[in-house]
Amino acid sequence: MANKLVQILNIKHPIIQAPMFLVSNVAMVTEAMKGGIAGCIPALNYRTLEELRASIKQLHKNKIEGGAFGFNLIVNKSNIKYKDQLRVICEEGCDFIITSLGSPEETINQAHRVGIKVFCDVVDLKFAKKVEGLGADAVIAVNNQAGGHRGDASPEELIKHLVVNCNIPIISAGGVGCKTDIDKMLSYGAAGVSVGSPFIASIEANVTDEYKQACVDYGANDIVVTERISGTPCTVINTPYVQKIGTKATWIENLLNKNRKLKKWVKMIRFSIGMNATKNAATKATYKTVWVAGPSIEHTTEILPTKDIINRLVN
Repeated sequence: MANKLVQILNIKHPIIQAPMFLVSNVAMVTEAMKGGIAGCIPALNYRTLEELRASIKQLHKNKIEGGAFGFNLIVNKSNIKYKDQLRVICEEGCDFIITSLGSPEETINQAHRVGIKVFCDVVDLKFAKKVEGLGADAVIAVNNQAGGHRGDASPEELIKHLVVNCNIPIISAGGVGCKTDIDKMLSYGAAGVSVGSPFIASIEANVTDEYKQACVDYGANDIVVTERISGTPCTVINTPYVQKIGTKATWIENLLNKNRKLKKWVKMIRFSIGMNATKNAATKATYKTVWVAGPSIEHTTEILPTKDIINRLVN
């Protein structure tokens, strides 16, 4: 099974450079492909469909044998751009799509018609079996060491549980910062790994030097879980600003979330506010620092080119 992701995507190493909001870009993914791994970009990193289409065309031009590229789609109702983004991706083509935070049924159906693989984020067996039944090509098992939106189970517990009960490949997401971590995930039965946080402090990342340096200066013990970004628990660096605003949803947010009629709109508003705060922190020098990252920044000791980070992971 350790070679399954390599076979599915025709890559050299069983690694996906995880899609990261505001961080991932064409330059990073191009370097990922040069390094023999797969790279993925959130479709939400593009303000317009024209920008998304242009990036896909550029990645086709940059594609190198032994590498692959894909896009991440938020497939719940909070993302009003989802269906148009899916249409453009299917029109232009890519190697794979990773779905998050919603039902992947429509994505799987449309992507498979044009030969695109679909991997689905899951945090437990219930959702893994559900997406397997819908025809997913693999699951991204998001464990409690992941950066951003994470699961509750440990890598070992989650991978082994899914491997025993599922018939499609399990790709582990979370807790990987060096080759030893990758070997550990593969030993549990994973077909490959999705690695995000170590690439934040890359030369190619389109975020501020302050964000990159924070990934160098802070470590695993500085990561906290907050409900204040998207309404869904999300890991961030525990900066003074995060400490100031707190990590729990307010009482009024909790109250509104219990109202069946208002729940959808509250989540959409919280998602929008949180994403704007994250964008400002990632792209501007500001005291309102909400830097998303996972515990694997523990292994980040300097800002490096993407190719050097890949070398650390595979050698």
